[in-house]
Amino acid sequence: MAVTGVSDGVLARGLERIAIDIDRAFDELLPVPEDARRRLVEAMRYATIGGGKRLRPLLLAATADLYGVDRAQAVRAGAAIEAIHVYSLIHDDLPCMDNDDLRHGKPTVHKAFDDATAVLAGDSLHALAFEILADPRMSGDPFMRAELVVTLARASGHDGMAGGQMMDMAAETETFDLHTITRLQQLKTGALLGAAVEMGAILGRVPHEGRAHLHNYARDIGLAFQIVDDLLDHEGDPDKAGKALRKDDAQGKQTFVSLLGPERARDQAHALVDQAIGHLAAHGKEADLLRAIARFIVERDR
Repeated sequence: MAVTGVSDGVLARGLERIAIDIDRAFDELLPVPEDARRRLVEAMRYATIGGGKRLRPLLLAATADLYGVDRAQAVRAGAAIEAIHVYSLIHDDLPCMDNDDLRHGKPTVHKAFDDATAVLAGDSLHALAFEILADPRMSGDPFMRAELVVTLARASGHDGMAGGQMMDMAAETETFDLHTITRLQQLKTGALLGAAVEMGAILGRVPHEGRAHLHNYARDIGLAFQIVDDLLDHEGDPDKAGKALRKDDAQGKQTFVSLLGPERARDQAHALVDQAIGHLAAHGKEADLLRAIARFIVERDR
């Protein structure tokens, strides 16, 4: 993935390192059994290893690094949140949902395997995420493990990502205003991005009252991310995206682009990123990766 506009290479190094770490983590977490479960685990490995931006584990690790958290611990938690993200993509791609054939430039799991295996692979990755966080190897502190589990569960369910997906499905037949679209995207996309930052702060033992600036940062980059996604769906290159585009227009959905127009939407995304970076003013160079992630959100081409 090309990284532009970040001359110091902070983001490029961060993306490369987290991709290697997360691939290694899933390789270790998902050994292929020599029995009838083999096809299921192969599907899980197909979905998790060697693809995606790894933005959520990168956000988690970058936040954790602000507070001196052990890298191995951050990567373990990052694998948990990536497992949730990948499960959601597997299920979103199914014929009963978005019915997509491509993801990250290769056939979706239900195309490479079959619908039933894809459902089970998603279910198993959902379970794996919480197994990772609840395992004593995550932390010797049971209260920390419980807070990580609650944070990720809340961001994943009806008050987070799944609720946002339900609203997105309803958008095919209902007319949503800008306020409702914003709420939809705060749940569907923003909740998991916010959880990544929150979990990094939990690992760093940052008290709730000390996380406000991180919450604000995560909120702003979450909205900016979705605005850019809408722009890419509207005018991006399908070959670069590695998936089908123009779906929102075809389904008649209201988006930030349809409601604001491309130029106002683009301006809003840039303003949100500037605002997000402003929330990190109390931090020095140790927050450069979080700043670079924010800029990348509006510079990416997929």
